[in-house]
Amino acid sequence: MNSTPYKNALGQPVGTPLPQWTPPPRPPRVTLTGRFCRVEPLSIERHANDLFAANALDTTGAGWTYLTSGPFADLSSYRQWIQNSCLGDDPLYQAIIDLQLQKPVGIASYMRIDTKGGVIEVGGLRYSPLMQRTPVATEAMYLMMKQAFALGYRRYEWKCDSLNAPSRAAAQRLGFSYEGLFRQATVNKNRNRDTAWFSIIDGEWPALNDAFTTWLAPENFDANGKQKLSLSQLTAPLLKAHG
Repeated sequence: MNSTPYKNALGQPVGTPLPQWTPPPRPPRVTLTGRFCRVEPLSIERHANDLFAANALDTTGAGWTYLTSGPFADLSSYRQWIQNSCLGDDPLYQAIIDLQLQKPVGIASYMRIDTKGGVIEVGGLRYSPLMQRTPVATEAMYLMMKQAFALGYRRYEWKCDSLNAPSRAAAQRLGFSYEGLFRQATVNKNRNRDTAWFSIIDGEWPALNDAFTTWLAPENFDANGKQKLSLSQLTAPLLKAHG
């Protein structure tokens, strides 16, 4: 059970007072640029064709298993999905551009945006084989969470199918602490889905920001681009719970 030193006039325990709290704005449609990638609002005209081609490199379609959409049989259906599902304000989809390739290699979104509570989720991630296990993947997530906390959000969430082991591992590598399992949370592709919840809160962000900055620094990579210090080595001590 959580404890708190605060009580109201009735002697009941209450949450920490937030007298200076101001709800943050919604994420703006801006471009975020790092050393390895650029994150920009998703566009059918600028991104769809290259994204479809990059995703097609996943010949088994395994990358779509736990997502609510896909796989797509052809470019037309992929473009139609973007038109119908990805151009609104929530979810707010982003294209991730590999600066070396100068092409989009994946997407992610801000979603379930709750400005009143200061909560925002990152989700809808679809990393093509060109992006998987590269610094681009890590830096894109860093840029998005950095913006969220800079805007004033108090809580940054990651949720995934509980059976999606790679997503669970990625969340904790990125510094998200495990919070628990929501049983029978939804039905996805005519299958039951239990959802694993992870989060980062604003008080944890400064230390995590330092961890990302250390990992992304040029001196952390050798002449062949291989990391010297893993991100997990930096983030594991900061996790509040594993799962």
